[in-house]
Amino acid sequence: MVDRERLTVVVNPSAGRGRALRLLAPVCAELAGWASDVRVAPTRDLAHARELAAGATAAGRVVVALGGDGLAGAVAGAVARSGGILAVLPGGRGNDFVRALGLPGDPRRVAASLAQARELRIDLPEVDGHPYLGIASVGYDSDVQVIANRVRLLRGRHVYTYATLRALAAWRPARFTVTVDDAKPRELHGYTVAAANSACYGGGMRFAPNADLTDGLVEVVLVADAPRRTFLMLFPRVFTGRHVHTRHVEVLRGREVRIAADRPFDVYADGDPLAPLPARIVVRPRALRLLVPSGHGVGDSGVGDSGVGDTDAGHGSTGEAGDGVSGGRPGRGPSDGRG
Repeated sequence: MVDRERLTVVVNPSAGRGRALRLLAPVCAELAGWASDVRVAPTRDLAHARELAAGATAAGRVVVALGGDGLAGAVAGAVARSGGILAVLPGGRGNDFVRALGLPGDPRRVAASLAQARELRIDLPEVDGHPYLGIASVGYDSDVQVIANRVRLLRGRHVYTYATLRALAAWRPARFTVTVDDAKPRELHGYTVAAANSACYGGGMRFAPNADLTDGLVEVVLVADAPRRTFLMLFPRVFTGRHVHTRHVEVLRGREVRIAADRPFDVYADGDPLAPLPARIVVRPRALRLLVPSGHGVGDSGVGDSGVGDTDAGHGSTGEAGDGVSGGRPGRGPSDGRG
């Protein structure tokens, strides 16, 4: 039994270049305004964060993640396995999961608004057993994320825009084999394969604009090869999601995705490497109990939109382009994979 007035704030002290730590005291003050018991649990690393979340859940406490997307994804798996409840506050650099929920970028505002919260059950995909909340992607995105994780002077979407453009110079197309559910394997010569649970990554890139956190599926985005000049001309479309309406992008939907490639890549999600290829992604439908402020969260479209500001890792990525339409939600894509 989880007591929603007993909270454990799992905080990453280094998230957002120390932003989470600076805001910890005012965030806890807001939480204490409505909760009877607020405790703080600083993390050493993601493995430690999972341990802290599991312990808090076992004690019947709500886990409140204050950090970036990586922290939220790490503790989500531990909370879901124990049947606990999670709340997520934006304290990192990308904060794309909070953005997808339509929540504000100020963790103090979110903390205060949780006084009037509702419970939402959302899907929790896994890459070879490693849970994530946002978008798992591989290929060009893997190279982008390596660069993004090394950047220290930029914040938010500027990090991922920089990393995306820098990775382009050395990129050569890869050959992927992608199998969605029981469909015939398809070959892709191109940039990226992604399996999206929510809409955003990369500090606000709407890479999978129609992704739904509650439909039991991931949206599979396939980005085919295109000349660098075309890529550069059409890359800005990824910030509005219009890249999915181009001939270089195909969107499918499915419950299970298998990905292999002609050279080694790591699958990244929520800013962190989760597994090398070949990899299998499966969805655990409605596996996570999430606390969201009333009036926010998943609506009919599955995503919200907000003014979430800059702050911890998300995903750097591509949005390819050309003319012509290729994918989207059910009835728009050529397969029963997520799109």
